[in-house]
Amino acid sequence: MNTISRQNAILILSVLLASCRPDQRASQNVDWAHYLGSPASSQYSELDQINTDNVNQLQVAWTFVTGDSAMYQTNNLVVDGVVYSVTPNSRIIALDGSDGSLIWSFDPAKIHEIGRDGDQRGVMYWSDGDDKRILGSRGSWLYALDAVTGIPIKSFGEGGWIHLGDAMDVDGRPNVSLNTPGHIYKDMFIIGANVNEDVPGSVRAFDIRSGERKWIFHTLPRPREFGSETWPEGYLERTGGASDWSGIAIDTVRGIVYSSTETAGPDFYGGYRYGENLFANCLIALDANTGERLWHHQLVHHDLWDLDLCTPPTLLTVQHEGKPVDVVAQGTKMGLLFVFNRENGEPLWPIEERPVEASRINGFDAWPTQPFPTKPPPLTRQRYTEADYSDISPQAYQLSQD
Repeated sequence: MNTISRQNAILILSVLLASCRPDQRASQNVDWAHYLGSPASSQYSELDQINTDNVNQLQVAWTFVTGDSAMYQTNNLVVDGVVYSVTPNSRIIALDGSDGSLIWSFDPAKIHEIGRDGDQRGVMYWSDGDDKRILGSRGSWLYALDAVTGIPIKSFGEGGWIHLGDAMDVDGRPNVSLNTPGHIYKDMFIIGANVNEDVPGSVRAFDIRSGERKWIFHTLPRPREFGSETWPEGYLERTGGASDWSGIAIDTVRGIVYSSTETAGPDFYGGYRYGENLFANCLIALDANTGERLWHHQLVHHDLWDLDLCTPPTLLTVQHEGKPVDVVAQGTKMGLLFVFNRENGEPLWPIEERPVEASRINGFDAWPTQPFPTKPPPLTRQRYTEADYSDISPQAYQLSQD
């Protein structure tokens, strides 16, 4: 991902907001109240005032300078004319969308001493009448703030916050964080977890009002749970991960959560975990009310190359064989796109288990086959040979060889 300054990112957003006249804001749904646009992770808006004919006429309306300088990954929310964002140093801020003025700022560092902090990709918004909340995190702490004032809500968790390492069904209180926010379903927020390679991952739902955990799905199954048969004996002592750090999607009508998981730890060494390693590298459908697994597909068996499913699932409706079909699409680091019926998990097109090259390292076994979708075609090249070396310069050619 390209690094972009926080100031420029806010500037781009402010230009788009400023181009909407007040009368049009009142007559249209102009909110962007969910990470990536909706619980479906659609990244799509039906607004059409800004289009290919006039986008080159946009001008700077306002700029907000955060004072922070670091990588910016936040997908800002816009609700009722207020922009909710996270600065590079994980301060949560609310801005007036009409002029960019600061409404409030919340700095988690003033409450908890936090060491290393990952990049934040956004916040969650929920409302019920006058009760309006913003949920954001820094380090292992997740905060529930009054969306109007930015003040922590005392009735939530430990006085306005919860520790994400709690309620993980593991010993102790591990460092668990969120770099990608979850989504709201009914009165719950549902999240994945960013964990160390020795901490088993999970998907969890929490009560939006109290912060109490409502359910958990172990993406790294415990002994005797479904999927544990795909691991060697004593696996929990030597592995972790298989969590969902990239984000989820929710079909709010059907009540289904879709989770995309990472590789198991250690990322690049599988000598202690030979097996298919469920539910690492999986697309998983869960009952949003209970966390019960409905179906799953593993898109990389026994991952040895850190081939996390690094993008959240996307829900959409396509025309297939002359009929509209609600599907969930999952991309991969390899440029493959897998598409499934959203309800039953049946592939829209056949998936083939194809033999793959065996490991050439003694005692380091690769899985003999991997799944490949027959459609659509790969989005990126699938093979790189000497004929593909860059010849733009002698230096580039040498780097390709190396």
